[in-house]
Amino acid sequence: MRQYNVTGMSCAACSARVEKAVKTVDGVLSCTVNLLTGSMNVEGGDNEKIISAVKNAGYGAYLKSKKSNVTDSDTQLEEKAKREERNIIIRLVISLILLLPLMYLSMGYSMWNFPLPLVFRENPISIALLQLLLSAFVLLVNQRFFISGFLGVVKRAPNMDTLVALGSGVSFLWSCAAVFKMIFSEGHDAHRYLHELYFESAAMILVFITVGKLLEARAKGKTTNAIKSLMDLTPKYATVIRDGVEESIPSKEVKIGDIFIVKPGERIAVDGTVVEGHSSVDESALTGESMPVEKRIGDEVYGATVNTSGYMKCEAKKVGEDTVMAQVVQLVSDAAATKAPIAKVADRVSGIFVPIVLGLAFLTTLIWIFVNNSLGYALARGISVLVISCPCALGLATPVAIMVGGGVGARAGILFKNATALEITGKAKTVALDKTGTVTQGVTRVTDVISADGISEERLLAIALSVEKKSEHPLAKAVVLYSEEKGISLMNATNFSALVGNGVTAEIDSGVVYGGSYSFIKEKVNFSENDEKIYEELSDSGKTPIYFTYNSQLLGVIAVADTVKEDSREAISALRAMGIRTVMITGDNKRCANAIGKSIGVDEIVAEVMPDMKAGIISEIAKDGCVLMVGDGINDAPALTCADVGIAIGRGADIAVESADVVLMHAELSGVPNAIKLGRAVLKIIRQNLFWAFLYNVIGIPLAAGAFITLLGWEMNPMFGAAAMSLSSFAVVVNALRLNFVRVFRKKTGEPDVDAEEIKCIFIKGMMCSHCEGRVRDALLDIDGVVNAQVSHIEGTADIKLSKRVSDDLIKEAVKKAGYKVRKIK
Repeated sequence: MRQYNVTGMSCAACSARVEKAVKTVDGVLSCTVNLLTGSMNVEGGDNEKIISAVKNAGYGAYLKSKKSNVTDSDTQLEEKAKREERNIIIRLVISLILLLPLMYLSMGYSMWNFPLPLVFRENPISIALLQLLLSAFVLLVNQRFFISGFLGVVKRAPNMDTLVALGSGVSFLWSCAAVFKMIFSEGHDAHRYLHELYFESAAMILVFITVGKLLEARAKGKTTNAIKSLMDLTPKYATVIRDGVEESIPSKEVKIGDIFIVKPGERIAVDGTVVEGHSSVDESALTGESMPVEKRIGDEVYGATVNTSGYMKCEAKKVGEDTVMAQVVQLVSDAAATKAPIAKVADRVSGIFVPIVLGLAFLTTLIWIFVNNSLGYALARGISVLVISCPCALGLATPVAIMVGGGVGARAGILFKNATALEITGKAKTVALDKTGTVTQGVTRVTDVISADGISEERLLAIALSVEKKSEHPLAKAVVLYSEEKGISLMNATNFSALVGNGVTAEIDSGVVYGGSYSFIKEKVNFSENDEKIYEELSDSGKTPIYFTYNSQLLGVIAVADTVKEDSREAISALRAMGIRTVMITGDNKRCANAIGKSIGVDEIVAEVMPDMKAGIISEIAKDGCVLMVGDGINDAPALTCADVGIAIGRGADIAVESADVVLMHAELSGVPNAIKLGRAVLKIIRQNLFWAFLYNVIGIPLAAGAFITLLGWEMNPMFGAAAMSLSSFAVVVNALRLNFVRVFRKKTGEPDVDAEEIKCIFIKGMMCSHCEGRVRDALLDIDGVVNAQVSHIEGTADIKLSKRVSDDLIKEAVKKAGYKVRKIK
């Protein structure tokens, strides 16, 4: 997929023309043109032929360089937009200065008998000539409409500028003809022709359209504020250590391997790893998570995040466009350049809109000549049709909503990779969830070790450690960690093999070892009634039993458990409240899956599913409506791809993120209902915009043509038609900006309003530096029930978050052991 910048487009008819021209190029598989961003995405085809096709259609195009930083590219576009806005303002100011005396002459004097010097009142031709000169200067100042409109006709691609140029130009030419009639008339007939002049309409049409363009440009600028604010988060300068000396350099010049310093309160310049010090970092700019994250030596830090407390030295790992924030901006920008399926109808209409309007305007003029027998009146009706018609409202209805919605999502840590994903997410009927790492923390711990009769616990753990050491499965890692903590010695295991979906096997001391699930091991050995009972008890409590055998002898069972994420229950509850069915899909045994599924409240549980079966299950679920798949592991990638929309936990495996259409930058399930809520809001705005755009043209064009004159006496002046046209696009853009008020954050379970039993503020005496903060923080986090601690030696305080009741005496004792004294606790 290649992305181009397209120049010269002024309305939806232009973007439709470019898209149609490029799709005819040999080898082009798909092409989407975005009027709002002036960009074009093309898949397939030859680069030179594509650019040539755009030029032949009457526009310009150039390929966006892959090496160019997205920030630099957007900055250039922003500067170009500002220059164009300045030019619009200059044209508007000059036009208004010329328009004021023109309106005084044409309407003030002719209609309301405003005073004029005697020389003008006695010579109506001089009034007409003065109007001609003033309006001619207005047309000259706004010549871009005529140039663009004329080129559109020459290239057989008429656009909105063609309609404006025709409306204004015909008014001007008709008025010039009336001036010549005045010159050759006699007596008072000259005064009569003053009422046949439309010079003020010719000028006012251009002024109103220019006002509309200015309002539209301002509103469009606000639609990109989310992307701009993301780009502005990355600091312009970084403090690096080179040759033992600290120096401040532009962030763009930081190289991989540089050691950079981050002081309290500063934003981190690039992605890196902490090599000295520790602190709390506010990562809300990336993840939307308000709670700071503890960072110690070896931990990763990301550009644009804020160091809230301690002093850190970090080694740069990713710089420039490779940083996470740069990739976020790129994703949002790419999504804004795509088109949602709902825009297809508007695109088809936009492609034929201008020719149809031209035909209607001509037909309207002919009909009124026949009905009214007045060429001037007939032209006024035809001109009104030209200047009230607005293809731009149709073309902007979808992209402005996508742009704003994508930016709102990015601020909340929800990244939509394309417009289709944003639209379909709002149509979700079912959400399918992986269990491990999605619903649960994904960090398993050994909870029970039960050896068989005659087998010691040490023997069971030794064989389990030796086999599972070679496995990459999360459950295996839990067994290995537990065994190593117990000081179990590793045995020599050979001929290791991972049996996908079942377990593992290896040889130890010439004996065959199997380790795996209940159903798998039951095929290898006979289970006693007591073994069956133990299995049922473990599974019913939400634990996963792993059985081990040696030469067909049952050694015992090791049970592991993965805790449910704090916000999973609330997220499932939110989804059900939205009328969405939830299905948990897992490879765990049914008893364990049912225990976890019931605890979080999912509607359906599908257990004991092999990795290659998940995609098939998603396909079955999709028969009942749009389905979203949420996962984080490698085995989730096929299911993510198979679903209507795949949602990946951003901290999961890279392949899952690549396979997904939506990425949650934080590892919390609450992002799913947030994404759906935002998708629904965007879809609602798009529908409102399309309804308004179609309704405006369906009502406005007949009104301008005079269809209601006989019935209701409604008649439209061309000037008011131009005003309506200029405001229609503005209204669509402003409506899309309402998406900025969509609240996508939900208060997570375990993070209630401040309560004395759950959040405490500790005032501590004796802390002098960031190292003191670290000792106090470690001491507090060692207390059972303390889940987070923010410590500041400057304020002399520590704010701790509790998952259960913790006594003040226990807190004081922990701080005292760290070498400090608690003054008071709130």
